[in-house]
Order: sequence, then structure tokens, then C-alpha cells
Amino acid sequence: MNLTKPVILASGSPRRKELLALAGFNFTVCPAKGEEVTTKTLPCDIVCELAHQKAFEIAKAQKAPCYVIGADTIVAFENRILGKPKDSADAVRMVSMLQGNTHQVYTGVTLIEVCADGSLREKSFYEETNVHVCQMTKDEIASYVATGEPLDKAGAYGIQGTFSIYVSGIEGNYFNVVGLPVSRLYHEFAAFQNAAHK
Repeated sequence: MNLTKPVILASGSPRRKELLALAGFNFTVCPAKGEEVTTKTLPCDIVCELAHQKAFEIAKAQKAPCYVIGADTIVAFENRILGKPKDSADAVRMVSMLQGNTHQVYTGVTLIEVCADGSLREKSFYEETNVHVCQMTKDEIASYVATGEPLDKAGAYGIQGTFSIYVSGIEGNYFNVVGLPVSRLYHEFAAFQNAAHK
């Protein structure tokens, strides 16, 4: 992609860094540090609000023109948000809920352009993916949680890790589940950048 301004990723997620590089972006990383607070209740609204908070925190601190990308991913089952587990017991509880069922993964993305005059132009969107998880025995759940993999991940799993053997299928974008819907982001960003030059 031919970028007209520097790009900043407002996330420290290694998975998002990998995916943004995969999409052909040259960028720097400046993770947002503010507390995540949401006033929304629907998963799709929550991810958009949190992505906006991250992008806005970084954008308002910039002195030179640039683009800022903020993103947030959550796992939802029956409209209940599953964040990162507090401990192993919480991870077992979450995986037990997901096994044998279909849940949703939402990623919200906010693009902010910091203009030469200091004004901000922005756009937000979200992507939703359905994830089908096989039935798992208690031993399989315990063994998976014992790997430590689920403890730093929303919904207590990473689709690109060991848990992949329990994912029977998805509907939607795979990379959205990893943390960034790269195809949608690429096309949304291109349109966003082009709109600034019309």
C-alpha cells in the first residue's frame, strides 16, 4: 500500500503487529495505556468504543500528520462478553462454556487521520466471526488450560495455537479471530486514505 503519512498502531499485541505487517503496512507501535471503559452493552458497540478510545488516546498526542489504527477484540457467547480469564479456574469455566457450541468474535477498528492543521478525521467499523468449537472432555479442557495458553487471551483461547484442534469451523474472517480483520482493514484504509485526497 502506498501510504501518504506515517502509520501508528495503537496496540502492543504481537498478533496485531504480525497481521498489520502481513497486510503490507509500514508502521510504528505506540500502545494505548488508558483504562478501557465502556458505556455500551452490545459486543459490536463495545469493540468499536474501545478501539476508538485506543486510537484517540494516541492520535491526540501526535504533533505531526499521521494515521492511527486502534483495534479491540472480544469473544462473546450468548451476548456475554468473555474477557481474559482471571486465573486457571476461570479459563476452565470459559472453555467449558465454549465447547460444543458456537460463539462470536468481534474486532472493532478505528482509523484516525491526524491532519496538518491538527484536526482529526476518523472512521470505525467492526467485523464479526462465528467460531464452532468441538465437544471437549473435562480432561481435554484441563490439559489445554494447563498449557498456559489461554491465560492472556480473550475467551481463554487463541485460534492460532493449540486450541485450533478443537475448532471445527468458522463463518467469517479467520484473521478477525486472531485479532485484526486484515482484508477488511486493507480495503477500509485504502478508501479512508483516498477520501482525504478528493
